[in-house]
Amino acid sequence: LGYSGIKVSLPADLLSGMCYLELYIRYICSLEACSSDHATPATRLKLVIMTSDDTHQLTLQLLEENQYYGMEASNVKLLKQQKVPCLADGNATLAVDPEDRYSILTKPHGHGDVHALLHSSGTAATLLSQGCTHVIFFQDTNGLVFNGLTAALGISIRHSLQLNSVSVRRRAGDASGAILNLTNSKTGHQLMTNVEYNQLDALLRSTDCTTGGDEPDETGWSPYPGNCNQLIVSLPAYVDVLNATGGVMPEFVNPKYKDQSRTSFKSPTRLECMMQDLPWLMEPNATMSFTSFDATLFYAPVKNALSDAQKKAASGLSASSASSGEFALFEFNRQLLRLAGGQVEPATCQKVAGIPLPCGPLIALTPAFRPTVSSAMRKMCGAQMKISNRSSLLLDGDITIENLELDGALLLRAVAGAKVTVRHLRVVNEGHRMVELSAAQLSDSATPETQRLRGYTFERCRVREIVFDTPGVFLIDEP
Repeated sequence: LGYSGIKVSLPADLLSGMCYLELYIRYICSLEACSSDHATPATRLKLVIMTSDDTHQLTLQLLEENQYYGMEASNVKLLKQQKVPCLADGNATLAVDPEDRYSILTKPHGHGDVHALLHSSGTAATLLSQGCTHVIFFQDTNGLVFNGLTAALGISIRHSLQLNSVSVRRRAGDASGAILNLTNSKTGHQLMTNVEYNQLDALLRSTDCTTGGDEPDETGWSPYPGNCNQLIVSLPAYVDVLNATGGVMPEFVNPKYKDQSRTSFKSPTRLECMMQDLPWLMEPNATMSFTSFDATLFYAPVKNALSDAQKKAASGLSASSASSGEFALFEFNRQLLRLAGGQVEPATCQKVAGIPLPCGPLIALTPAFRPTVSSAMRKMCGAQMKISNRSSLLLDGDITIENLELDGALLLRAVAGAKVTVRHLRVVNEGHRMVELSAAQLSDSATPETQRLRGYTFERCRVREIVFDTPGVFLIDEP
């Protein structure tokens, strides 16, 4: 990604300034509040974060400096994974730390360690004893992830799935794994699991089920669902698996060789394991399936530096950049406003810093406004809304819209306990202006890093701010 901080501290969007960790916790708190309205006693959701030596202290500091973003500290648990020795060559020679020739070079073992940590720490068993029924795994920089998790959880419960892999439509050749149903030709045993992109093409070409490898079908997309590293697992079955296996995942090694002799590595490698390989540990009769979503609504990972994202985009692949992740959020929220009956001018695809983006109204709807799609519909459905193409809108809190006309920028915020109804509001001002960074600005360390990752910034010209900072019932009705 090329970001100097921990990835969860990166702002998901520049309009709200909310970092990924805050965004996730705000969603968890809002979902907890929604469920508590219908449950006795009140539901208490837990958050477990796997860290490493490089990220543990920074993650803890981010949480403590921001009072855990409103979540009870006792409901947040950090589990730190250990590093493993690196290998220098094909003979598995241990690599020496270049900064200390008396130390072995080590690197993280991979996100598959989360399973062993949940077992060895006793966390999974404790959650089960506290009445938790499911554990949901998701990764660090996908701002759309909570758009579909509640629906996927409902699918898991309705169909009694012990493991549900959340997936999206995949572009053939994309650097993401695919979910396949594998059959052992000798035993007939079947396993639905992720196959990594660097193994997928060779596997498909080696079987009789396809004439090609990782190639598109007649729709122009891969026929295989794309893996997004989001798993929903039934906790009782999961604890049984952990007790039987210790949560130790299958390991692999993925060296980058210097030349065709395939004996020397470009850089030291190590044994790794992956979270999404959990199906390999499940019982043969485990009920496993997948839930597929539209990627534009659910999956917008931020994992590439701007220069790498530009190359991906030029090749017709997903940019997976800070900018594409941000504009995916804006686009999803625009669709929600349209779904509620609002007139929202359509976005147009424009290249900004070499990345094609759906440019249109900048709409930020925080978790406090819309923990779920249905909650957003209750607050906007039937409303008369007209949003111009150059507008930006941020809604944060318990706000119901009846009539809103916006041609500019509006920030409307209500603290917890404040209930606001917008009976009639018309806002016209200069708003925000997106400014693409010059080459000099991109290379200048004085330019904020969050802007350099995107290749642009939003210039704040004039914004109407309406903030209700005390609990109560309020009405906005301007002629």
